[in-house]
This record gives sequence, structure tokens and C-alpha cells, in this order.
Amino acid sequence: MVSKVPIVAQRIRKVPSHFSWIDHRLVRDRHIENCSHAAATLYLFLVTVGDAKGLSYYGDTSITQRLSMDQSTLSAARANLIHAGLIAWKKPLYQVLALEEAKGEKPAPRTNMGNALSLGEILKMAKEGTS
Repeated sequence: MVSKVPIVAQRIRKVPSHFSWIDHRLVRDRHIENCSHAAATLYLFLVTVGDAKGLSYYGDTSITQRLSMDQSTLSAARANLIHAGLIAWKKPLYQVLALEEAKGEKPAPRTNMGNALSLGEILKMAKEGTS
């Protein structure tokens, strides 16, 4: 059995506290807006096939066949995701990275989906001028 070692150990993915395996910050913090369609497709594929730490060994041939991409589209999508800070790649290993906070922007305020907010959360939101 091959031992998988994370490429970027300090950014190992963890299952988000909400209900989805794909972190909502991908959309909320606008990371997805930095991705081409092919890059978003590759990202979804890598999240789906990765282990609990976001690691996978799928090769280019398998990925291009499963995603109906040619090699140049895959290479561009991979470069896009690396540049966006969403994955690391050291052939043959992919690592889906934990999301970082969006640069230069505050994340959208938390609403707790209709649940009550704690006093601390309310005060923090008031201090930051969000509602």
C-alpha cells in the first residue's frame, strides 16, 4: 500500500461544520469566481475522489477520460486551481487545500440559518457594522 503524505501539511482539509463536504466558503468568499468551468469541474472531481485529507493519486489519463477533457484543458484547469490556492499538485499526488479567508474582503456575516445568534456574535456583528 502506498503511503500518502500531504504536500501542504498545514492546510489539510477537514469536514466543514455545516452539512456539506464542499466548504460553503468556496462560494461565500468568492473563491469559485477565480475558477474556469474546467477548473471548477476538476475541483469537484478532486473533492469527490480525495481521501479525508483531500489527497488523491488520479492520473491525467483517468481524469481526462472521466471529465471528457483533453490534456491541455486539464493542464490549464490544474494551473488555475493551483494559482487560486485551492489545490496543491506534486505529480502524481493532488491535495485539495483547506480554504483560506478571502483576501481584502470580510466574509459574509453568519446568519445561523434562522438559529439564534449568541450575544458575542451579535456584538461582534454590531462592532463590524454588519447585520
